[in-house]
Amino acid sequence: MKVRDIGKKSIFSLEVFPPKKSYSPESISKIFGQLAALEPGFISVTYGAGGSNIQQNKTVELCRVLKQEYQVEPVAHLTCFNSRKDEILTMLELMKERGIENILALRGDRTPDVAPPGDFRYAYELIDFIRSHTKEDEFDICAACYPEGHPECESMKEDIRNLKRKVDAGVSLLISQLFFDNEDFYRFQELCGAAGIDVPIHAGIMPVTNKSRLERMVSTCGASLPKKLTRMIARYENNPQALMDAGISYATEQIVDLLASGVDGIHLYAMNQPKMAKKIKENVASLIDAHNQD
Repeated sequence: MKVRDIGKKSIFSLEVFPPKKSYSPESISKIFGQLAALEPGFISVTYGAGGSNIQQNKTVELCRVLKQEYQVEPVAHLTCFNSRKDEILTMLELMKERGIENILALRGDRTPDVAPPGDFRYAYELIDFIRSHTKEDEFDICAACYPEGHPECESMKEDIRNLKRKVDAGVSLLISQLFFDNEDFYRFQELCGAAGIDVPIHAGIMPVTNKSRLERMVSTCGASLPKKLTRMIARYENNPQALMDAGISYATEQIVDLLASGVDGIHLYAMNQPKMAKKIKENVASLIDAHNQD
């Protein structure tokens, strides 16, 4: 099923990452089973755990497992900055063979001291490439967006202009990077509307359950930290369970406000932590049900 149709039935989705080598097949199967029980509209799988090397990349295989073994629609992340066109074509063929219908098309991070092939510079070029090398309805394409602006963009205006390029290239759904102040997201929605960006925008929510993980994520996406959040982290950073509980509470508060404001969807960065995802889903389950019935 395509994400454009899923969004009409369910506004709650999850994101997981391919496990490191230390994970056993049994452990990832257990994680997937617990996340599938939350009945998300889809689960996106990040690109990696092996890098861009096709033979080592686990993303497509994990997407196959989600779809065939757990009946959850997967969205496969696909990055282009460090890939050649022939590698992208190979990945697309693998996805088609495994019944994957949805892609999150991304530029991907720069690799220090490694020169990229130069086939792709921006995500909109990847989107256009996919559209021109596949049949019209083979894939639904999602794209990322940055409520506070891409950290490499000089201005929000430039970032919105680049986002419009991605949408015009053939995007059905936007999934936002993490943010911690909902007002940033609402301002971003207004800018998108003014620019003629009319596809659904799902809000990316990452519960703060680990300080070092948060710092890594913030350094790559440029999200700002409100004072209430930094106070929370400073108070509980040395108490893992307290920080977990506080992080779940903060994320729940964000989601409640977003749902009350009529958000198109909630995309929870589950970080392969089904207990945390389950608690948040339970906290807002009735609100999601009410939203889906509207």
